[in-house]
Amino acid sequence: MEPIAFLRSHPPFDVLDSAAVRRIEENLEIEFAPAGALVLRRGGARSEYLYVVRKGTVRLERDGQVVQVLEEGECFGFPSLIGATAPHVDAIASEESLLYRIPGPVFSWLMQAPAFAEYFLVDLSERLRRSASVQPLPVGAELGTPVSTLPTRPPLRIAPERTVGEAARRMRDSGTSSLIVDGEPPGILTDRDLRSRVLAEGRGPETRVAEVATRPMKTLEARATLLDALLFMLEHRVHHAPLVDGDTITGVITDTDLLRLQVKSPLHVFRHVDRLEVPADLPRFAVELKAMVETLSWGGLGAAQIGPVVSRVHDALASRLLRAAEAEAGPPPGPYAWIVFGSEGRMEQTLATDQDNALVFAGADGGGEAYFGALAERVVGWLEAASFPRCHGGFMATRWRKPLASWVATFRGWIETPEPRALLEALNFFDFRPVHGTLDLAPLHQLVLDAGREKVFLAHFARASLGLRPPLGAFRHIREDDGGVDLKKGGIVPIVSLARLYALEAGSASRPTLDRLEDAARAGTLSGEGAATLAEAFRFLLGLRLREQLRALRDGRRPSHRIPLESLSSLERSQLKDVFVAIRQIQEAAALRHSVERLA
Repeated sequence: MEPIAFLRSHPPFDVLDSAAVRRIEENLEIEFAPAGALVLRRGGARSEYLYVVRKGTVRLERDGQVVQVLEEGECFGFPSLIGATAPHVDAIASEESLLYRIPGPVFSWLMQAPAFAEYFLVDLSERLRRSASVQPLPVGAELGTPVSTLPTRPPLRIAPERTVGEAARRMRDSGTSSLIVDGEPPGILTDRDLRSRVLAEGRGPETRVAEVATRPMKTLEARATLLDALLFMLEHRVHHAPLVDGDTITGVITDTDLLRLQVKSPLHVFRHVDRLEVPADLPRFAVELKAMVETLSWGGLGAAQIGPVVSRVHDALASRLLRAAEAEAGPPPGPYAWIVFGSEGRMEQTLATDQDNALVFAGADGGGEAYFGALAERVVGWLEAASFPRCHGGFMATRWRKPLASWVATFRGWIETPEPRALLEALNFFDFRPVHGTLDLAPLHQLVLDAGREKVFLAHFARASLGLRPPLGAFRHIREDDGGVDLKKGGIVPIVSLARLYALEAGSASRPTLDRLEDAARAGTLSGEGAATLAEAFRFLLGLRLREQLRALRDGRRPSHRIPLESLSSLERSQLKDVFVAIRQIQEAAALRHSVERLA
């Protein structure tokens, strides 16, 4: 490949215009560096060139420690050029290498192009953010627009002492499905309330509105996006979202308003879940879920935004299956809670996910064991029929079900007498989230919060959390195995583990990884720069994985967490390497902070 063609196939040269390319072509120099050659010396003379690796590899070292290994298409020497300072690292040819050199004056001239300059001037998190923001959104990206774009009218209101008969007539005459009920605090009365709280309960039309309205009502900020409205309805399992601007109720949007936007919207799937025939309809649920994820992706949502939507739909499915199981087995002998953990607990599910669930019930050891054992077997089997494979590690309610007191003892044992094997099990359980049932799990939530104040536990927890590391070789190049890179094990899980560790230390009760990183940065357990880098790296890795999973589905293959390097563009390969290096560096900082032995 000709030198200019090679450069134009790698960032940031791919953004240059023809005049800039001609300027490089007229001044480009070529240097051969034998293995072991010192190209730049730390503290030595200022670099006179921007170097680009054409063939071979160049390692950057500081005090004999490898900082980074540069491969074909990657640049070095620019910090010295930009800052007019001595190099901060040694640049050494790891093998026989061919280098392209762009003289300093030409580099300075090229830096007048903002798109070229930003590549060298912004940090990794900002580069990833800007790279994501310039991707064109396909048709259907309306979920990112404000709810104010939906046609709404001022909400109809009714006094709390009026009757439901009058309310029903006003709703019929105005063609609306809800009324705002005045008072402090205000409430809402919907057509569903009339059916379930009036007709189904045998109440008459003279019933006062105040007796059946929902008060206080849940509201949504008027400046929220359609995605916010969607998540609001899924999370609270409601069909109406009153909009507020300060203390003023400005309107009400309904699930029907959102359903008009997309046939395969989450609300469409959500409604289907509510009407599922169990178990006959379970295979069809999997098909609709995959179609929904693809629709959201093509609608312009990132994988980190899709995760909460998918998780809420999964929550609804689990709740529907548990209600069906209760209908078959009879009422439970006491309160219980079905909990999820792992990616579903963090609300980060998309595709290719197995089950991570457990069951907590009230009562002494053994009380209700037979009932809840049968319930767990039935629901886990139904989830499998809905294309959620059983967990290979056995982290399911068929094995993990205990009375609340036993769960408290288990959590306390992990915290007070941590041992490596047990803590590997504990990691995912610290993401637990209840999705069905009435049992209060406050004691477990409190134990998780208390754990962050136990220094000995945190040190053991840190060691367990840092077990998986990015697939970087001896010279920090990306390693492939079985024809690809496992994005989950190599990058996503390490970021999840770091976020969990730093958030635990910060006393955060959050579950989603991005929320945990924000909480850790706010509390100072993780630097703002580190949190921003991990957050953008997390979004980047989730996006790559989802794109490959959707491609696999279209090709008739089973989606996985693995991606072949050859399927990535040169920019994406460079970004992936930068991400892995950044994760490794933050892992090493975490190990030092918590006195964990040096990582390999």
